[in-house]
Amino acid sequence: MIRVQDLTKRYARTVAVDNVSFEVEKGQIVGFLGPNGAGKTTTMRVLTCFLPPTGGEAEVAGFNVAQKPMEVKKRIGYLPETPPLYPEMEVIEYLNFVGRLKGIPKAQLAERVKEVSERCNVADVSTKLIGKLSKGYRQRVGLAQAIIHNPDVLILDEPTAGLDPKQIIETRELIKNLAGDHTIILSTHILPEVEQTCEKVIIINKGKVVATDSVENLTSRLRGSESVAVEVSAKDGELPAQNVQQRLEQVPGVSRVVYRTARDGKLRFEVESLQGRHIRPEIARSVVEAGWNLHELHPVAFSLEEIFLELTSSDKSAQASGATQ
Repeated sequence: MIRVQDLTKRYARTVAVDNVSFEVEKGQIVGFLGPNGAGKTTTMRVLTCFLPPTGGEAEVAGFNVAQKPMEVKKRIGYLPETPPLYPEMEVIEYLNFVGRLKGIPKAQLAERVKEVSERCNVADVSTKLIGKLSKGYRQRVGLAQAIIHNPDVLILDEPTAGLDPKQIIETRELIKNLAGDHTIILSTHILPEVEQTCEKVIIINKGKVVATDSVENLTSRLRGSESVAVEVSAKDGELPAQNVQQRLEQVPGVSRVVYRTARDGKLRFEVESLQGRHIRPEIARSVVEAGWNLHELHPVAFSLEEIFLELTSSDKSAQASGATQ
């Protein structure tokens, strides 16, 4: 649905985007991340045909952004960080206005306005002035205008910026529900938002893509070893933490065991493997053979924040870019 190949954008002597390549499949929600000045906004402006590329190619829904910009614009819905709203207009008046601008046939316009109003949960404020709405409702109206012409691709720039926790949850759910019908690129600085909403992450730094993958795959690539949370207890009586730690340290492939907490008779450890070793089956077998109760055994993943900081630090970016797929 979106294909970017060796995309470059220069401003005089400054290279804002440097040979960026990535693809987004139909129906995916993709998080587009990068620190300030990384080239993220410039890339999005090229995809929306706001800026022409200096070099390389970008296609949206099969149309080249440089050669067929009007065809691309017909197939894109865009929600900038500040929604393009007219505060003196009523919601229904504004959506009708946007629908006419985007070429929706007059016979279909009323039905389409009703559909997007219900889908974005703004039907109950349809006759209110936009200027009188809360920020959460204004954001929903912004989403409604972005999808009113049923575009193939949605590009959302900081869609939950400035919202309260309840509004953030509601907006995230709305974005999730839009997936499948639309391919979505979500630009945000709020990393938990990407973890909870997106299937795939593209991280850009200093004009270059440093990673393109799922959060789970990025975690395993960066770590190279497996880190596992283990919680055990004795079947009868007390269980010394030292005994458990010593036994876990003897499991083949284990490089380190760290004792974390004890609660209600349950002991919790974090166990790290050697490079390339998968230790969960051996840990489970060792605990069961020792006659202990095994309450938890699951991988401990990097947070997206840790991944982001790791990949965008100056000494790690070059290493990570070689692992990008």
